[in-house]
Order: sequence, then C-alpha cells, then structure tokens
Amino acid sequence: MSVKDRDPLTGHQTTGHEWDGITELNTRVPRAVWIAIIVTHVWALAVWVLLPAWPLVSSYTRGILGIDQQQEVEQDILRAGLARSDWLSAIEEMPVDEIRADPALMSRIAGTAPALFGDNCAACHGAAATGGPGFPSLVDDAWLWGGDAKTVMETLRVGINAQHPDTRWAQMLAFGRDGMLSRSEIRSVTGHVRALSGAEIAPELREAGATIFAENCSSCHGAEGRGNTDLGAPDLTDEFWIYGGDESAVYRTIWDGRQGLMPAWEERLSLADRKMLTVYLQELAAEAAP
Repeated sequence: MSVKDRDPLTGHQTTGHEWDGITELNTRVPRAVWIAIIVTHVWALAVWVLLPAWPLVSSYTRGILGIDQQQEVEQDILRAGLARSDWLSAIEEMPVDEIRADPALMSRIAGTAPALFGDNCAACHGAAATGGPGFPSLVDDAWLWGGDAKTVMETLRVGINAQHPDTRWAQMLAFGRDGMLSRSEIRSVTGHVRALSGAEIAPELREAGATIFAENCSSCHGAEGRGNTDLGAPDLTDEFWIYGGDESAVYRTIWDGRQGLMPAWEERLSLADRKMLTVYLQELAAEAAP
C-alpha cells in the first residue's frame, strides 16, 4: 500500500501500516494535546525555578520561594507537641488511679492510646490486646509479672529478656532437648500439668508426673503450680495458655523450653506514653471482664 493512499471514509492519508484489515491513518495530533504538552512544560519550568527541585552533590536547589518541607514538618510537630504539653505533663506527674478518675485526661487518653497501642503493641498482642499463640493476652487476669499499674509500667519500661540493663529475665529450661528428663517422664509431667488446669488424666500418670513436677518444676511454678510473678512463671492451674494447653503443646513446651521476648520501650516511648498505655490496658481489661 502506498503512503499516498487515503481512507475512503475520512479522507485522511494513511501511513501505509495495516494489521488484519485495520489501516492506520496519518491524522494530526489534536490541538488539545499540544496545549496540554505546552502547559505542563511551562509549569515544570516554573516549579524548577520556584521550588526545591534539582539534586546537587551534597545539597539541592532551594528555589526562589525557599520552601523547606522538612522544616515545615518539624514546625508542625513542635506545634502539636506544645498543644499536648499541658495534659501530657499532667499524665506524667499524676498516679494512674488519679488519671483514671479525671474525665478530661481519660478523654485525651481515649483519643491517643489506641493509635499508640496499634503502632507499637498490636503486632504481637493483637488489635484488641487479646494475644495469640506465643503472645499473652493483656485483657485477662493471667499476668506473668503482675497486672497492677506499677508493674505493667515497669514491664513496658525494661521489657522481658530485652537489651535493657534492668530487663526482666525469664526462661523455662528445655527439659527434653537438654536431656534432663526422658520422653516418658515428660509425658507423665505433661499429664500432671494438664490435670492442674482441670483435664481428666489417668491417676497413675498424674501421680508419676506429680513427683517429677515437685522435683523439677515447683521451684518456679510453686508446689501447687500457681506460678510466681517474681520470676515470670505462669500459673498452670487456670485456663490461660500462651503456647497452648493441649497435650502436644504442653509436651513441646516442656521438651524445648520457652523464652518469651518483649522489647524495652523506655527509649522509644515517653513516660506519659507508657502511662497512657497502662491506663488503656486497664480500661480494656475492665471492659472484657465478665
């Protein structure tokens, strides 16, 4: 086909290209497209001159207007901090019980703490703080180190098995992996531990497990298995299990041991932030209580 051919319907000259009977027309670029191209190029040139735009070796062109978005963000943060300073200072200075009795401060916490929890804690403990496999619930009564406000704030500050010099330390021995107990002994003590929380276990298995428990586990969990908040040892007589309370999960816990980890938040969260989180968790627990 010659380039000089014209389309019989439109009268436009063709380009000479054809695909499956479809002929390409050599039409002009619409005027609106040219206008758009010109306007956007002029706008780009104006932006390059007026605003920071081009990177240099160690800096960038500042632009005639001298706009610095980093400074603007810093100023916004400073203004936000000044607006919050009064009630944040009050939260830092007041005991938790007094904060919970102050409707104005509780309103501030209700608007701030959920985002604070979501940004820092929800990844492990869940959006509703109910925990999950390997991560404890924060809205029940089963606290490894204690659930009063002072203890919770200290746990937030130093973490558990963290890098903080004052961190709380807790580690359950790997009785099977390290050869302290045989498989049959672990099966027996597994039965006894499950029986402590109400599972129906054969009497002979439980009796054998009770002896092994007394010799190997009672120093941390107590003679009756009710735990020890000074050591972070959980209560084995309730229905709350961090790693699962079925036979397989309990056996694996005794065989491999457990060592939970919680970061220390002292450097990342202020005293007011940690106190708000403590109050927030107490409120969640109160709402979840039967």
